[in-house]
Amino acid sequence: MSMDERMLLIRTCDIFAEINDQEYEELNLIHRFIEADKGEYIYFESAYHNKLYFIKDGHIKIGYIDDNGNEIIKEIISKGEVFGQFTLEKDNLNGEFAQAYKTGVSLCAFNIEDFEQLLQKKPYMALKYSKQVGNKLRQIENRLVNLLNKDVKTRLLYFFKQLAQQEDAVQTTSGICLPNYLTHDDIAKLIGSSRQTVTTLINELEAAQLVKYSRTEICITNLKQLEQLSAH
Repeated sequence: MSMDERMLLIRTCDIFAEINDQEYEELNLIHRFIEADKGEYIYFESAYHNKLYFIKDGHIKIGYIDDNGNEIIKEIISKGEVFGQFTLEKDNLNGEFAQAYKTGVSLCAFNIEDFEQLLQKKPYMALKYSKQVGNKLRQIENRLVNLLNKDVKTRLLYFFKQLAQQEDAVQTTSGICLPNYLTHDDIAKLIGSSRQTVTTLINELEAAQLVKYSRTEICITNLKQLEQLSAH
């Protein structure tokens, strides 16, 4: 990948969107750019991994292995999102793993100390980053609240609502659509349900013309109604 291509990828992330060519050189971002193949672990069962990652392209699966050896998926995130030690605290990943999912990924990686120095030099980046982390923490809190207090159908509706807000979701004649990188089993693990239940509920949503699901694409065909249902 050429330097120009990497520059374009880095600027897809909101926090780096407004940097000029001189700042790009000063930040030395080209040497923080890494790529991982499909299935490759960025880190695995890590407790002492003091790095922060921004996704430039592709998808990352975040999870852990439980006491019975089962893989538990916490989230599957995509372009523009941040993972790793995103609170800038050290040694708190607690056995978490991060893996390139479905395709290869392009990332920009920082040691915590280096990133903190960058934020001190660039206050506008610090403001953007604080907003990004705040949004991420709210998403985690909302997901936990839903898992504890909502039934499976409501959790699924909320999940599709969040998909419609992702960066790669676009308005089309079929509704708000995005490339599908999720199996029914993936969705089930993310909302704390079984694959069979998720399959049944997705079929119901398709019959109600709220969602269209295929192997290549997910479309939310009536977001307003879906939001009303998920709020109940």
